[in-house]
Amino acid sequence: MSVDAATAAPGAATERVGRSEERKDLAEKIRGEAQFAGDLEVPRMLHGKVLRSEVPHARIVSIDTEAAAALEGVVAVLVGTDLGGFNPLWGHAIKDRPILAIDRVRFQGEPVAAVAAVDEATAEAAVRLIAVEYEELPVVDTVMAAIAPDAPILHEEEVERGLFHGLGDLPEEEGNVCYRYRLDAGSVELDEAEAEITVEGEYEFPAVFQYSMETHTVIADFGDGEVTLWASCQHPFLVRAEIADLFKLPIGRVRVIVPYLGGGFGSKSYTKMEPLTTALAWKAGRPVRIQNRVDESMVTTRRHGMRCRMRTTAKADGTLVSRNVRLWLDTGAYADNGPRVCATAGDAAPGPYRWDAVSVDANCVYTNTSPAGSYRAFGAVHTHWIGEMQIDEIARKAGLDPLEMRRRSLLRKGEPVRPDGTGKPLDADLIGDVEKAAAAVGWDDPKSAWVGRGVSVGLLAAGAHPVSRAGVRMEADGSVEVNVGTTEMGQGARTVMAQIACQELDIDLGRVTVQGADTRFTPYDRSTGASRSTTLAGLAVQRAAADLRRRLVETAASRWGVEPESLEVRDGAVHGAGGSATYEELIAMRFGFVGGEVIGEGEVRPEGGTGSYAEGPVFWEVCIAAARIRVDPDTGRIAVERTATIADVGKAINPLLVERQDEGAVLQGIGNALFEEMVFDGGYLTNDTLLDYRVPRIEDMPESMRGIIVENADGPGPYGAKGCGEGAQAATPAALATALADAGVPMTELPLTPERVWRRINQLKEEQG
Repeated sequence: MSVDAATAAPGAATERVGRSEERKDLAEKIRGEAQFAGDLEVPRMLHGKVLRSEVPHARIVSIDTEAAAALEGVVAVLVGTDLGGFNPLWGHAIKDRPILAIDRVRFQGEPVAAVAAVDEATAEAAVRLIAVEYEELPVVDTVMAAIAPDAPILHEEEVERGLFHGLGDLPEEEGNVCYRYRLDAGSVELDEAEAEITVEGEYEFPAVFQYSMETHTVIADFGDGEVTLWASCQHPFLVRAEIADLFKLPIGRVRVIVPYLGGGFGSKSYTKMEPLTTALAWKAGRPVRIQNRVDESMVTTRRHGMRCRMRTTAKADGTLVSRNVRLWLDTGAYADNGPRVCATAGDAAPGPYRWDAVSVDANCVYTNTSPAGSYRAFGAVHTHWIGEMQIDEIARKAGLDPLEMRRRSLLRKGEPVRPDGTGKPLDADLIGDVEKAAAAVGWDDPKSAWVGRGVSVGLLAAGAHPVSRAGVRMEADGSVEVNVGTTEMGQGARTVMAQIACQELDIDLGRVTVQGADTRFTPYDRSTGASRSTTLAGLAVQRAAADLRRRLVETAASRWGVEPESLEVRDGAVHGAGGSATYEELIAMRFGFVGGEVIGEGEVRPEGGTGSYAEGPVFWEVCIAAARIRVDPDTGRIAVERTATIADVGKAINPLLVERQDEGAVLQGIGNALFEEMVFDGGYLTNDTLLDYRVPRIEDMPESMRGIIVENADGPGPYGAKGCGEGAQAATPAALATALADAGVPMTELPLTPERVWRRINQLKEEQG
């Protein structure tokens, strides 16, 4: 996706990229003026509340809504059987989920009915008046129970592909397995038989909640054959398409407006509460807002739990030979983004190493728990820590330093990443990166008992589908508006897009405004996620700004009677032998008065294929970290002394934003590694409040946390940029797990809670006599 050379590129311009410019949204947010979906009020708006299933698996015998409907102030009560005129099921990957449960509930917390009323209190009171009779069914609450030969099948209906599956053909159904991903190269069986070192184990990764300060919030207005949504969503254009499909509307009759998001981390990817809110607005005949409580968001989406069996073999000198992986991801009652998470986990499982043979069998499994979807660095987080622990164990058996083990075994730039040779080759210097991280935590410093240091190296398939468009409009006064569909959810997207436009036009940041997404007016962008915004949407903005610059230069060339190539853009003006003119003057020349506008357009689309995940990622995001920890053998508590992460970004458009992205990722990685876990018991979520579910706090920060930016201009994005912010999330748990093993406490289950670590320490003491 190279950028065509644009006419009259900027001359000796001030560099607007590569600088830590002030955030474009800073003033609004500091003053409390930023608008989120929960702040919005729409005329005649009602308030919606949802009745959710109290049991994890049951047949619905009856629903009595009479008392709720009779309550003063209630405008509408909605149940699943009211929606027969619309498509029955939705799901972007697999259409397997009803808007409201119709004859069966499959998880505790599944929406069964919804109420729209004049205020929240009335809606809440009405929900409590709805009586549901259930006939409970057998529960499969773990992946092992779900794949057992006698397990009840949770979805008997024929599988229908969703609009955005993107992973090739759906596999044949295998009981409760909704998707299967295979990756094979060489003969693992033959290589394992001849191996001199074998490391194997069974591992568990917990379900985790993608906590963000703003819960899922949607306002829907359904009238005159048109739907308007104000939604806290990361993928407005995908939501638009799915709502249109579900309610049998032309895509152009669905409008999605996205204000600021109070965090996302994948929890607001794809479609979540939009179908139910839309349906309730349809029934009420008035706009409706549904805003989740935290406990409701926890059962709306989460990270997949996983069971994994991995075996790695090597020669006596540590030369890697083979890796054999079987894993089962708990996608909950409905697929959500499970198939893509499954494929990404499968791609990440071998790690970026040279192998003679690899076999990966990754399975996405239905259970009677809440649906699982995207969470920062999905797939890589699941398998990275396991593979890296086995690499370290081989190093110990071969008598090698873990860092030296990686120097010998890691892939080099340009080598194929997937063991079968397909997809995009490696676009990073992993050895140089991991050496930087190790040095930053004092790898060679002496350490005492119960102190460990670890490194981790992995890759994440990033970029999602490469389709993004953007528009850059210059008004008659020279002010610029950037229209791009990337969602600002705290990561600084609007600032980065403004800097890219400024670089191309050589103007100050204060002259540029970046709008939020409105699918009626904003050019199409596939999504905000998979580290794609700067790489793909940013490239579309760069092309749009370059197109605008070309139009301005052509105006000057025509007026002065010179060739466009002889002109130079500098300091917000076009210069040449025929004279100089500011952008404002050029627009006046173009239209003959002080008015008009000039618009540039930019587009990114697949080149040489369809752009689907099955053809390989847009780029490989580097997941590298190092850590030094101290463990208290009497309590099992881990103190994180130092961390270092690598942001191998090609080009840092805004270095400070890159650093902040990685700092947040490290803290989330610490949470995933040390204490975060959604606890299910018989299908019931037992810790659904922030009192019981522990998220990272300031006190959990490492004593020293260093983010290292690596710029090699080797990315597919603008100025050689590539995305960041997810790699550190995957790498941090792996570095902490390898550091704990280095301290003498190897673990096979996350999180590494004090109790779990303490029990393991005592188990090891007993085994050693």
